[in-house]
Amino acid sequence: MITEGFDNLEEVERVDKEDIYSKIVRAGKRTYFFDVKATRRNDFYLTITESKKRIGREGKFFFEKHKIFLYKEDFEKFADGLNDVVEYIRSQQGDFTDTHELVEEEVGAIHNEYTSIEFDDLEK
Repeated sequence: MITEGFDNLEEVERVDKEDIYSKIVRAGKRTYFFDVKATRRNDFYLTITESKKRIGREGKFFFEKHKIFLYKEDFEKFADGLNDVVEYIRSQQGDFTDTHELVEEEVGAIHNEYTSIEFDDLEK
């Protein structure tokens, strides 16, 4: 174990678990956490966590989390793959930055297709 620059082992372990840099992205019902961490050898790696708020059987809230670890030797390949699939989706479905508005328009159009029925109409 490399301990140069550290006064004791406790300080090394603290650095190992410490976030170097964090970015939080709130996206609708999901929150993404991008956390840069360091190994004991001070090699940086990235954790990406998706968190969704859920309601349990007893009505209590909990957070469902999924995490991936991305190491620096894979950064370029990961970024290339992500860019490729995002560009593919854009080429097939156009720009999706305002999809929330599109979904609302489609729901409104579907709603307008149905006739409003009043309870009085059922008696006739």
